Amino acid sequence: MEHNEENINDLKFDNRIPLENLQKAVDDIKSELAKVIIGQEKFIELLIVSLLIDGHVLIEGVPGIAKTITAKLFAKTLKTDFSRIQFTPDLMPSDILGTSIFNVKSTEFEFKKGPIFSNIILIDEINRAPAKTQAALFETMEERQATVDGTTYTMETPFMVLATQNPIEQEGTYALPEAQLDRFLFKIKVDYPSLDEEILVLKTHHERKGKLPQTEIKDILKPKALATFKAQIQKVVVEEKIFKYIADIIGKTRNHPHLYLGGSPRASIAALNSAKAFAAINGRDFVIPEDVKKALVPVLNHRVILTPEREMEGMTAESVVQMITESVEIPR
Repeated sequence: MEHNEENINDLKFDNRIPLENLQKAVDDIKSELAKVIIGQEKFIELLIVSLLIDGHVLIEGVPGIAKTITAKLFAKTLKTDFSRIQFTPDLMPSDILGTSIFNVKSTEFEFKKGPIFSNIILIDEINRAPAKTQAALFETMEERQATVDGTTYTMETPFMVLATQNPIEQEGTYALPEAQLDRFLFKIKVDYPSLDEEILVLKTHHERKGKLPQTEIKDILKPKALATFKAQIQKVVVEEKIFKYIADIIGKTRNHPHLYLGGSPRASIAALNSAKAFAAINGRDFVIPEDVKKALVPVLNHRVILTPEREMEGMTAESVVQMITESVEIPR
């Protein structure tokens, strides 16, 4: 019998892990953001999942659809530090990481930390900076540390990078290297709102009477509670058949005729961790195949590359991922 996710989430389980506080915090963040952000429920849920499993997020969409403001307001629901970096073609690695400055009094060099040393970092238009600046993020995003002048500095937790990019305007942009794309847990594609949602956007904007959206949002989640929730997600039960299900799907991306590049083992781990978080925020301490399915498109759409022929035909990475998912038998 096929799983029905709604039915499963309506059932009451005797969880071995107390997930009520985690669920309440997630609901509170969603309702806080709903005061300002209309629609975008899936986008917000993926941001929350990424935060809970220490992931970074690449947000793609045309200008003016609330990518940056959603990321900023999401950061405001957390009681942590926030910094914003606008990427430009002349941005240097030292503008992000920081630089050593000579102190005349102590006659020594002192390291002045750059804006990357924060908890939630919003990088606007990440594809506008050149390769050497992109490379400065590699160590920071993967290892949560930065090495400058031979000294390694560790990032405080939580540490999350939210990066935006515009898929349309390619003038003055640099394609992100595959190695960097692989360091993002999710790539979230943000679409235009529906007609009803756009009417609601206009109404809420009108009713704010010029007040800044940031003033509407209160902080919900403190670092200590976040650390507890992260530990709970690590304890979510995963059966052998779920491991095989994930490995089968990711394995098929590596030898699919429509794909030039498939998912790496890092993609498999990302799908597993995301599935555990989806299970937990739905009040379950065990993973079901639907949790895995929810994670696959945002986990894979920036990690797989279409063959040139399929790209010319207008096929998308998402459609191929869906095709592969449907071809793999759902474990019972």
